[in-house]
Amino acid sequence: MDSCLSGALNSPRARAGRGCWAILGTVTDDAERVARYFEDYSPGLVVDCGSFTLSEAEIIAFARQYDPQPFHVDPVAAKAGPFGGLIASGWHTTAMMMRHLVDYYVSPESSIGSPGVDDIRWPRPVRPGDRLRVRATVAEARRSASKPDRGIIKSLAELINQDGDVAMKVTANNFILLRDPAA
Repeated sequence: MDSCLSGALNSPRARAGRGCWAILGTVTDDAERVARYFEDYSPGLVVDCGSFTLSEAEIIAFARQYDPQPFHVDPVAAKAGPFGGLIASGWHTTAMMMRHLVDYYVSPESSIGSPGVDDIRWPRPVRPGDRLRVRATVAEARRSASKPDRGIIKSLAELINQDGDVAMKVTANNFILLRDPAA
C-alpha cells in the first residue's frame, strides 16, 4: 500500500514528512481538525485551515505535468511574460486549497460530496515562496427539502498570501450529513 495513505501517522504533517505532497507544495503548519456535522456549519463560521508555501521547483513540477504554459514552467520565459516572473498554475493553488479544506473544513464523518462550485477566481498570481493561508467561511446553510438526513452549505474559501491579499477565492456548495436527522 502507498505510504502516503497507510499507517497510524496519517496527519497532514506526517504525510508531508514522507514526501506525499512533494509535487503539490510544502505544508508550513497544521490547523486543528474538528469533526463537524451540518449543525456545526452556522452562517458566519470562519475556519482557519492552515497554510502552505510553493517553491519554484514545486510550481514547475506541477505545471510540467498538468498546466505546461511558459509562465508556469520556464523562469526565463516567465520573466519576459505578462506576469514578470514565474507563477503557479491556478489549478495547483486550487488543489492545495482543496487538500486543506478536506483536512480541516469538511469532515469525513459527514461530507457526502458537492454538486459543484458557483465561482472561482484567481485575483493575484502566486509566486515561488509565497505563504498562503486557507480560510473558509460559511455563507449559507439550509436543510435539504428532499433528503432529511442532510443539509447544504455554501462556503467562501479564500487563499490569502503573506501580504494579506486574496490570491484565490471560490464559492462552493457541499452536502453535509446531520448529526441527528430526527432533531
